[in-house]
Amino acid sequence: MRKKPELLAPAGNFEKLKYAIHYGADAVYCAGKHFGLRAKADNFTQEELEEAVKYTHERGKRLYVTLNIIPHNEDLEGLSDYAKVLEQMGVDAVLIADPGVFDLVGEAAPTLKRSMSTQTNNTNYASANFWYRQGARRIVLARELGIKAIKEIVEKTPEDLEIETFVHGAMCISYSGRCLLSHYMTGRDGNRGDCAQPCRWKYHLKEETRPDETFNIEEDEQGTFILNSKDLCLINHIPELLDTGISSMKIEGRMKSLFYVSTVVSVYRQAIDYYYDHSEETVVDPKYFEELKKVSHRNYTTGFYTGMTNADSQNYGTSSYTRHYSFAGLVLDYNQATQMATIQQRNKIECGDEIEFLSPEGFFKQKIEQLYDTDGQIIESTPHPKMIYTFKTEKPVKKMDLVRKFID
Repeated sequence: MRKKPELLAPAGNFEKLKYAIHYGADAVYCAGKHFGLRAKADNFTQEELEEAVKYTHERGKRLYVTLNIIPHNEDLEGLSDYAKVLEQMGVDAVLIADPGVFDLVGEAAPTLKRSMSTQTNNTNYASANFWYRQGARRIVLARELGIKAIKEIVEKTPEDLEIETFVHGAMCISYSGRCLLSHYMTGRDGNRGDCAQPCRWKYHLKEETRPDETFNIEEDEQGTFILNSKDLCLINHIPELLDTGISSMKIEGRMKSLFYVSTVVSVYRQAIDYYYDHSEETVVDPKYFEELKKVSHRNYTTGFYTGMTNADSQNYGTSSYTRHYSFAGLVLDYNQATQMATIQQRNKIECGDEIEFLSPEGFFKQKIEQLYDTDGQIIESTPHPKMIYTFKTEKPVKKMDLVRKFID
């Protein structure tokens, strides 16, 4: 019988955590103010983490905290005490990338489940078994693995060792994210959570005796982005992934928007549920991929999933994103009697616009005939950030539904 994997979503802040769970995540991963690899995300205070643990557990979900920096001596200060706090909170697991951190957490918080981050470069079953013998109970596989290798690792590791793999999100050009380029060029250490993403920059050649003259590397007319990677998307391989026996499918994106997290989680939730129940179907409905194109993204790739990739399939010839839809607003309330939805603005819309409502169950389109402010006065548009407005909907909506608008 197929094993139904956990759908694991990023939570850069508490609001995104709530929407990730609402749109179908089984678990979320986040960070406190220290020891994680996304220093630029909002992240969580200790009080917010306590509230987040309670919020997720009340809904039967799980919360994992990242401790996956590659620390220098000074970074270890306070780590053991922090691990004890997380253990007392009831955090479901912590993600670790460094052997020293692994030992310190094990000593300070012996009941706290330890997972090995993708930064530990786990590409084989022997490595996974090594960490299992040390006390790890989950392995986040390196992103440089294909379907056959993933399945073999699951088969050759203990049943109680959970195997997690990325299925969607930004890809790092360096091996499993362990990169020195940012630190070398900017002084911002990506392995300590402060990556400047120099892999996304445009580069030129310079000749030693002519330092003031630069030469284009002719990738295309826009310049060259030889270090820049496309975004991972494995939605069309959900049936195969279900057959591997993995424990968790992970979405990257703690720096991404609430709209991105909600949309991507919703699509993978629907696809996992459907193909788990329809194991005879191996071809994925194109509608799921079309939905994933509605969020801001770089061109998609399957990375190493079908084998060793080449530059054409993974390198991305620009640093820009593809954006076909804007995140227009959040539904705050709905009046069944009047069919009026109360919306918080996130991007401007105008009378006559065609918009889409997105919910965990799907989406529908409608044209906006008339907009009203909070006093019931007719308005032509919603120009002010986070302003509250209302309009009549063609179908019922509910709180936490999203409004999106196609853009040229």
